[in-house]
Amino acid sequence: MSARQSAETIHASLSHPVIDSDGHWIEFEPAAIDYLHEIAGDSVAKRYSKIANQFGNKKFASLSRRERRDRRMLQPAWWGVPTKNTRDRATAMLPKLLYERMDELGLDFAVMYPTGGALFAPFLRDEEIRRAACRAFNTYTADQFKGLEDRLTPAAVIPMFTPEEAVEELEFVKSRGFKAAMLSSLIRRPVPAVAKKAPEASRYAIWHDTLGIDSEHDYDPVWAKCVELGIPPSFHSASSGIGMRASISNFVYNHIGHFAQASEAVCKSIFMNGVTRRFPKLRFIFLEGGVGWACGLYSDLIGHWKIRNPKALDNVNPANLNQELLVDLFRKYGSQSVVTKLDQLAEKINLGLLTDQPEQLDDFAPCKIERAEDIRDLFVPNFYFGCEADDPMNAWAFNKKVNPFGAKINALFGSDIGHFDVPDMAGVLPEAYENVEDEVMTEDNFRDFVFANPARLFTALNPDFFKGTAVESQVKVALAENGANA
Repeated sequence: MSARQSAETIHASLSHPVIDSDGHWIEFEPAAIDYLHEIAGDSVAKRYSKIANQFGNKKFASLSRRERRDRRMLQPAWWGVPTKNTRDRATAMLPKLLYERMDELGLDFAVMYPTGGALFAPFLRDEEIRRAACRAFNTYTADQFKGLEDRLTPAAVIPMFTPEEAVEELEFVKSRGFKAAMLSSLIRRPVPAVAKKAPEASRYAIWHDTLGIDSEHDYDPVWAKCVELGIPPSFHSASSGIGMRASISNFVYNHIGHFAQASEAVCKSIFMNGVTRRFPKLRFIFLEGGVGWACGLYSDLIGHWKIRNPKALDNVNPANLNQELLVDLFRKYGSQSVVTKLDQLAEKINLGLLTDQPEQLDDFAPCKIERAEDIRDLFVPNFYFGCEADDPMNAWAFNKKVNPFGAKINALFGSDIGHFDVPDMAGVLPEAYENVEDEVMTEDNFRDFVFANPARLFTALNPDFFKGTAVESQVKVALAENGANA
């Protein structure tokens, strides 16, 4: 915990509530499995348990060093949840205990995301088990948080292998009272050409579906359903195990930055697919990766459009090269070894268009970008980014001098309680407030971070999101004072 001030002291000094947009609870799997038995029957439950017992730490620990190297088995977290503070560990698993401790932690309201159900269930390849497991975890979660709605709201887990299963589960969780949902992303799909020639290799030759560009599915029905139900889609996208984040011996190497990398992939995929153009009211949430990458992405999108828009592309059109001048310059300044190969010059610099469909060259066509400001208008209001409390880069989101067009990126305070990076739950708010104490974030910035941004986010599609909660009146006042732009 910060030695400066306690959570309760900081909270008492604030003129506004604190909303935790990304807390975590750890499901007690034996109890959740009982729901799976009831929902899908003993056969499905047993198949699920068999797969779960071969997953992650259990599988890794059963292999020798040689076997791990041969299989390129990803190094897991080993110890991934707090243990030294027994009360905190129990709090992560028991919503009623968390509810009791909210004042101690300096929190007025919290959106709580799943752990086991989120990391495993929505990614199972077997459709029957996947859909049943998600339904079981969601039903279990709804029951566990019943009666705590004034200060806690849980997020459901939504499988995204197909739009159909996602829509069906969204409708179900809405009927159970869920107001938030976590959608799976980076869906592992086999490479078709490999699967046809070598089916046994299809589990290894995969690509990751980012739900936007290049997806084999049209996810617009999912986005439309989210708008209809008033549920903003959120992502805890993970890239650990992908590409260069696949060390067989070092978890920290795999873990650092992987949420940011995965979130960026999904965020830019959705943006470049024109989703925010087609669904302007929709708000997307990307959690646990911080906001620094989002500031960079926003700036990069603008920078790339300026040099890759349809008009600017003329600067790189090979057809515009003066071939005679180019040859003369090569003869004058090229070495003998270069001059002797001038007959291959035209071929090697790709003179002439590489496509007979120039419209394909406009990467921004689905977004219908006509000016740089369009990117600001389609990015800034539609995307929100969950931040770890102790991340000093949170201040970047509010730096209007650095962000193009003076934008403030929508950063959200997320406690991440329940996971290994939070050794003391009561220390989270003090860590977040250190940015104010260190004068890299103003009090107004902090208000946006812990209150105004989540208030605006969750009421954008569902004006009644905070109805009946401990923060209802403060949210109403804030939105009214700022014209629904708290």
